[in-house]
Amino acid sequence: MRVYNFSAGPSMLFADVKSQVVREFFDCSSSGMSVVEMSHRSKYYEDIHNEGIALLRELMHISDDYHVLFLQGGASQQFDAVPLNLLKTGRADYVVTGHFSSKAAAEAKKYGDIMVVANSKDRNYSYIPDVDTIPFRENIDYAHITSNNTIFGTRYTKLPNPNTILVSDVSSIILSEDIDVNKFGLLYAGAQKNIGPAGLTVVIVKRDLINSPLPICPTMLKYSVQAEANSLYNTPPCFSIYMAMLTFRKLKSIGGITEMYKINKYKAKRLYDFIDNSTFYSNNVSPDNRSLMNVPFVTPSADLDSAFVKQAEASGLTALKGHRLVGGMRASIYNAMPIEGVEALISFMKTFEKENR
Repeated sequence: MRVYNFSAGPSMLFADVKSQVVREFFDCSSSGMSVVEMSHRSKYYEDIHNEGIALLRELMHISDDYHVLFLQGGASQQFDAVPLNLLKTGRADYVVTGHFSSKAAAEAKKYGDIMVVANSKDRNYSYIPDVDTIPFRENIDYAHITSNNTIFGTRYTKLPNPNTILVSDVSSIILSEDIDVNKFGLLYAGAQKNIGPAGLTVVIVKRDLINSPLPICPTMLKYSVQAEANSLYNTPPCFSIYMAMLTFRKLKSIGGITEMYKINKYKAKRLYDFIDNSTFYSNNVSPDNRSLMNVPFVTPSADLDSAFVKQAEASGLTALKGHRLVGGMRASIYNAMPIEGVEALISFMKTFEKENR
């Protein structure tokens, strides 16, 4: 039975990328070694590492004004690394649109005068605040947003203009649509949604922002240290970087992020259209702010939600249970989720509705 993994992360990987990993696991790059056992100081691994950085630069049109860092610790570690590296006057503003942006603001408050200047908690994070009316303060070091809300299924379709450095957690949208990197001072993303297996965190940061971390910033969290060492200050997550590099190759081969975005828009439209035209399923997210990557939905009752998840699992549609903060179901349809997977989900939804009306 073909299994489609709708998990919010770790998520599906491209099938041909996984096949290549299997072929190369015992002999990567004709080295006679697996990537998981070769030295990160060897030329074999350095070639993988540097190709990964170069491909990501190409795919995202990242200029030489930015460092591309391959780090560890997950996006959650960046909740601390960002203020530790970027706070100069000690002031920053955060927009809270869900669980992870709330956690990011809470961590940052340990290090300075941090203000939550907009918050969509009043409607259970079902919308993005009007970016034109967010009251950002004057003379702040940076403003922080989370571009896509993985749990609640929202995303920014327009960026705020805080008149300062804009920082974003792009974990669940990176490589799914074009991002104008030049509008940001810093972007960060955990790998386990659109890039590869967990273990790698990508940080894209302007070169002129990294040289004055707070004195209390640990060495391992200093962007300047990691940049100087080309992200090889200590042993990196080699296997995750290798798989990320293969994913970048895959995306380039299909026409890059622009082509991937077309596919993602089609997948999301198919699923949202079905939900919107149903009187059995519903999605409470503001249509203007709906995520293309994470689609939450519910049936008429919690009991039916539970039955849906259980029966879907038995039909090869896994990890559809919604986050504990939301309930219901959530279909995460990241880059590697094929159109066939979305169609299989819609087909199951039709059958379940028919049998449970």
